[in-house]
Amino acid sequence: MKKVLPLIKIETLYMLVLITVLVIIGSSFNRGKAVVYDINNNRAVQTVRLVSKYNPVVTPVKVVKTFNEVLKYGPNSPIAFSGSMTAYGPDCKGCSGNLACPPRHNAKNGNIYFKDSKYGKIRILAADSKIPCGTIVQVSGLKNSKPFYGVVLDRGGVIKGTLFDLLFTSQKQAGGFGRQKANYKIIRWGW
Repeated sequence: MKKVLPLIKIETLYMLVLITVLVIIGSSFNRGKAVVYDINNNRAVQTVRLVSKYNPVVTPVKVVKTFNEVLKYGPNSPIAFSGSMTAYGPDCKGCSGNLACPPRHNAKNGNIYFKDSKYGKIRILAADSKIPCGTIVQVSGLKNSKPFYGVVLDRGGVIKGTLFDLLFTSQKQAGGFGRQKANYKIIRWGW
């Protein structure tokens, strides 16, 4: 009769189970880090950073004060700053209704939203030409408005610096908006 050898020795199996348990216990005490132990020498060999959907790596938001800082730090990290917001309609004086940024959305049909693959249905904004098309901005601090996401898809002759312009279905509807202080957080710089 032929002797059948097990693929893994039972001691090795116990060792693997013990290492797995130690990694799990170590990760719970090290806030997202797992410590791999050398059982024979009873010491930590390596620390590994665990990343999962339950323990995401969060990039801190940099708060900036000037428009030059917006341009300096915006491409590299999420930034937050204060500014002001006005409103416009596609039928405003000098407006063609076609937005300046690709895909050159026609806003005369009353559609003031854009469908972004990551952020869903979001409002359309006009911004300074130094802020690239496709930039995603979280807007908060407006009167009678909850925070919302917007995408830069348009430009304007007087839209400079930290002033953004919110698209409404018509200039008449935008007329009561005025000029308001707003807080901005740029979370995606361009497409």
